[in-house]
Amino acid sequence: MGKYIIKRLFDLLPTVFVVAVIVFIITRLIPGNPAAVMLGPTASVEDIEKLTTQLGLDQPLYKQFLDYLLGLLQGDFGTSLSYNQPVAQLIMERFPNTVILALAALVIALLIGIPAGMISAARQNSALDYGVMLVSLLGVSMPIFWLGVMLVLFFSVNLGWFPATGMGTLDDGLLSYIKHLILPSITLATIPMATFARITRSSMLEVISQEYIKTARAKGVAEFWVISKHVLKNALTPILTVLGMQISMLLGGAVLTETIFSWPGMGRLIVDAIDKRDFVVVQGTVLFIAIIFVLVNLLVDILYKVVNPRVNYESSKGGGQ
Repeated sequence: MGKYIIKRLFDLLPTVFVVAVIVFIITRLIPGNPAAVMLGPTASVEDIEKLTTQLGLDQPLYKQFLDYLLGLLQGDFGTSLSYNQPVAQLIMERFPNTVILALAALVIALLIGIPAGMISAARQNSALDYGVMLVSLLGVSMPIFWLGVMLVLFFSVNLGWFPATGMGTLDDGLLSYIKHLILPSITLATIPMATFARITRSSMLEVISQEYIKTARAKGVAEFWVISKHVLKNALTPILTVLGMQISMLLGGAVLTETIFSWPGMGRLIVDAIDKRDFVVVQGTVLFIAIIFVLVNLLVDILYKVVNPRVNYESSKGGGQ
């Protein structure tokens, strides 16, 4: 296990390097001069050129990239062009807010998606099964941007139950904080909720067809224990795979949700940075999300061993008998 973890950590380096290269190139393709955006439309050509030189934007791209890589090797994500703060500091200020939103969405997705998939598998080919799968299909297909706007219109504008935007603070009371969290977390949870339901159903149906499940039922074991203890336990591996992917996607995919609800997280930071042509912030936050993504996948691989001790990490194929 220890050797496998060390090997995987070293395997992360090429992935992070490739992401750094791609993000660097893409951010440089963003139209507009950051210096001109920062100074505004009334700035003179001389002022724009002077600020461009101060920011080092007049340097050749290969020189900018080498400076960027050297900074990364020292743990420096660079300094924001528009905020004039270290990017790492901006990320640490916004990252907890994104984590709160992502965890709330994940809890909702797990509490609804997995039980829905279990019920659907237990009642295969019933009206309930078809209903759950139809709702899941709609959930996967529904655009987050549209859903967020509809929730705001219905629950905030028409009913006035929840705030339309903002995060709120605990100083305003726990209830106010939770009210600010409900709509964005439901919006963000829709796709993973539907995904968990579909994966849980398909994984459990595969296990239900096994002989030992039929034997347990023949022995008179209550259906609740057959499903919850025997079927679900042996169907967890695919669910864990999806869980790891969804956690990463929730952290990285909160851009639209945070924009709709003005949630002060990393997604909103990226959008604001793009609007200001602050490519240093964009490449830093995207790279940070990529690192989180690969670390979460590593954690999921480790959890495989806990759930299924038969997994052999020493196998050359990465997974074994």
